Amino acid sequence: MTSVIAFQGEPGAYSHQACVEARPNMEALPCRTFEDAIEAVRKGDADLAMLPVENSTYGRVADIHSLLPESGLHIIDEAFVRVHINLLALPGTPLSKIERAMSHTVLLGQCREFLQEHGIHRIAGADTAGSAQHVAETGDETLGALASELAGEIYGLDVVARHIEDHDRNTTRFLIMSRELDLKRRGSAGMMTSFVFSVRNIPAALYKAMGGFATNGVNMTKLESYMVGGNFTATQFYADIEGHPDDRNVQLAMEELDYFTDQITLLGVYPADPRRR
Repeated sequence: MTSVIAFQGEPGAYSHQACVEARPNMEALPCRTFEDAIEAVRKGDADLAMLPVENSTYGRVADIHSLLPESGLHIIDEAFVRVHINLLALPGTPLSKIERAMSHTVLLGQCREFLQEHGIHRIAGADTAGSAQHVAETGDETLGALASELAGEIYGLDVVARHIEDHDRNTTRFLIMSRELDLKRRGSAGMMTSFVFSVRNIPAALYKAMGGFATNGVNMTKLESYMVGGNFTATQFYADIEGHPDDRNVQLAMEELDYFTDQITLLGVYPADPRRR
């Protein structure tokens, strides 16, 4: 029986590309929302979920960090996907004929220089793959889409211009989520541990909580705050650190963190993607 990995978006979306690259032997299941992708795993309709968490150009993906603690799922891997943006059009259409380009607003912003140079107007679409599908269905030679080459293959479009993004290192980090927490693996590029926590309501609690990581030589690669429950005083923190909970220095750092926090929720322990470096 084929294993299934769920993602948010239409077939050909960059999350779909991430599934193909990171889990080529699994069947990719498109879902309407991030919540639907998570629910597919919870219900057993999918074995894993591929969720984007941050982009090197535009920062974190909205809502994801607040969804993770409540998902009931665990991070078992991370995947860094190079986001190459392409101008797609109907077969045989030359670049000179394209007057407008449709895509998600984020991608339109990432190709501003190319679009200005060629006098192409921007049209906001719901998502990248959906824009490619729209171009294929309209039959309008003056309309192009900004999307992945995979989307072009799926919807029968030509790549009119390849890799047109303004920044040549545009990369999205994805987390692969599972129902089961796996603490046994060790990665050749090191290990990552992700968790969320809320600090006790005492002066300098966050400062003191972070002290254990510094004194024990644990590198914290990410620390982000977000509000929970619509309360301006109830702040939760999401953190990624290098290391495994079984490592002695990580144990000591987490013990110190525990002293200054109300709660800590472990989200996952997983091998670092070699491309992280």
